[in-house]
Amino acid sequence: MAGGSEGGEKTEKPTQKKLQDAAKDGDILQSRELATALVVMAGIGWLAVAGPGFVEALADMLVDALRFKRDDIVNFAPVTRGVGLLTGIALPVGGVLLATFLAAIAAPALLGSLGFRPGAFTPKASKMNPASGLKRMFGTQGLIELVKSIAKVGLLGSIGLWMIWDRLTAIFALGKTGVAPAIADLGNMFILVCLVMAGGLFLIAGIDVPAQIMQRAKRLGMSKQDIKDEHKESEGSPELKGQIRRRQFEVLNGSTRKAVTEASVILTNPTHFAVALRYRPGMDAAPVVVARGCDAIAASIRELAEAHGVTVLQYPELARAVYFTSRTGQIVNEGLYMAVATILAFVFRIENRMASEMDRPFITIPEDLRFDPDGKKI
Repeated sequence: MAGGSEGGEKTEKPTQKKLQDAAKDGDILQSRELATALVVMAGIGWLAVAGPGFVEALADMLVDALRFKRDDIVNFAPVTRGVGLLTGIALPVGGVLLATFLAAIAAPALLGSLGFRPGAFTPKASKMNPASGLKRMFGTQGLIELVKSIAKVGLLGSIGLWMIWDRLTAIFALGKTGVAPAIADLGNMFILVCLVMAGGLFLIAGIDVPAQIMQRAKRLGMSKQDIKDEHKESEGSPELKGQIRRRQFEVLNGSTRKAVTEASVILTNPTHFAVALRYRPGMDAAPVVVARGCDAIAASIRELAEAHGVTVLQYPELARAVYFTSRTGQIVNEGLYMAVATILAFVFRIENRMASEMDRPFITIPEDLRFDPDGKKI
């Protein structure tokens, strides 16, 4: 019973696979408070920079709207007139929309959750179940959201009241100034109050983001048995491994299998590439590539070589260089002669029991023959 209890308790952190599967289903790390703070700050920041220009453009639009000419009456075209008036404020308004749009994208990007996930749009019975909805509303999560909302209103309301109270005398003095200066001062006060309140939103977001991280980690927590089951599912059963191995052998044709068994050495990447080299003194003028492959074929070459006792060595740079510069049946690139000769000399010494795996030589590859796994020169 104790063992079963231990296996059922979700005391382990979610694995990378569990996190990826959850993200595909739409369960991602997100914080509405951070998104709100970024959007508000971006919008207010743009208004602080482009506010005077926006007010000027708005004033020009109102002046033009109240000015009528003879053509406006004779050739009455309200749509054209409206478009012409709105064009003047299109740039300031478009700037605000663009700034807030980029801020909305930046929020999930900062949390590593940016991306389109079709699984989030898949209909789920749990989302349409009224009982589940009531549980979310009146459960622990609903209580947390209520407390957050009250705290947000209290904090922002206190900041707003304090800012207005501190500038109450200046607000009353606006009535004794001209219209233009009063509007300018009022706009400056508005921007300042909004910036301070946006700072308050960032304070709330600074509390909400760690809380969301903890809640998601708890929600996706795994038991030790879950991790074992996932490992078995990822690795596969011995029967499945056997089937994969048999299919890998079937990938190689008869001539390739024979060439691998007669090879002098197999060079590997170690997982993605494998090349089989043969050198028979007196028969081969230079080392010859008798087989090569990547992924499944590379795995088949390694398996076949190990089954027939052919030496398999891991030299990633050399294996890639031979793979991308020579075809099957060709001699190796002359720029690789020295490196391949060093490897073959080592292999012959092993066969004659004059060396061991501990004596593996260090080789260098010419700069112009170094490739990455995609075949691009490094």
